[in-house]
Amino acid sequence: MEAVVFNGKELTLKYVKNLPIPKVVDDTDVIIKVEYSGICGTDVHIIQGEFPASKERPLAMGHEFSGIITQVGKAAAFEVGQKVVVDPNSACHICDHCRSGNYQYCLTAGINDTIGIWRDGGWAEYVRCPQTNVYALPDEITTKQGALCEPYSCVAHGFNRASPFHVGEKILIVGAGIIGNLWVTALHLQGHREVTVSEMNKARLDIVKKLNTGYRLLSPDVLAKENKLYDVIVDCTGVGKVMEINFKYLNHGGRYVLFGCCPLSHQAMLNPFQIYHKELTIIGVKINPYNFPKTIGWLKAMGERYLNYENLGIKTYKLSEYQQALDDLKNGAISKALFKLVK
Repeated sequence: MEAVVFNGKELTLKYVKNLPIPKVVDDTDVIIKVEYSGICGTDVHIIQGEFPASKERPLAMGHEFSGIITQVGKAAAFEVGQKVVVDPNSACHICDHCRSGNYQYCLTAGINDTIGIWRDGGWAEYVRCPQTNVYALPDEITTKQGALCEPYSCVAHGFNRASPFHVGEKILIVGAGIIGNLWVTALHLQGHREVTVSEMNKARLDIVKKLNTGYRLLSPDVLAKENKLYDVIVDCTGVGKVMEINFKYLNHGGRYVLFGCCPLSHQAMLNPFQIYHKELTIIGVKINPYNFPKTIGWLKAMGERYLNYENLGIKTYKLSEYQQALDDLKNGAISKALFKLVK
């Protein structure tokens, strides 16, 4: 089978055509023929050596994917032919964090055992997954739409962490890559209209216009000149300096949602007096614990109005075109790249 394989020791990617198709090992395994598989910003950080991943052996990356089940273990609850998505993260079910419903804090599972980061993932024609990571898609959701389930599930966790979001609050989204665009669609779906999007790349602001939300779109320099205050700021950039700059735009009682994943080396200098004086809240968001059922509901409600690839700035590629996909992401020509494996 085809795959894009990552070598964690050398920090290299390679397209290969002759890998064996995975087989059922455990009775509750399922084999999925991948149809769509995304490239996440975390993947880019991994390739650049800025985020931890397996170095034990080369593996197929890809933790955002959908497909069709082709084989099941004898104790699996799924059936061959089912349309599914995969939550790449899971709990160890033993530690206090997992037993409290917070497997994102788990030191052995959670993000430390992610399919596509620590185990073979969806940048391949086929992938083996434990059934506990697999969710059936309803008829109303295509695998093309379902490929966005994992990033939307992280947005849903961000909603949980920062709630309540009151309609009428002034909200600022910083960064109009795909995550910023997913926040735009999620907020608009739920009735929010007082939303501003700040992005330095004009091409990405042009993409947001296609979503037809009526939100204010502006560049960081215009944001600085306005010097307006916002009740909620959602930082989707993953850049420490951006947080330092935008933190001063929080209104009294404001919430700063640090959603973009910053490399460990990034720093931001904040004023503790302002945190005290304004009673500000800083909210970190890590992966997507137990949010796939909610997210599948979101996708059903969104439909093509919000999940149209062209309007979101998503472009599809063959696995063999992985380098072009990464280049297009880096230069900002698109908001997201997905591998399309279905014919």
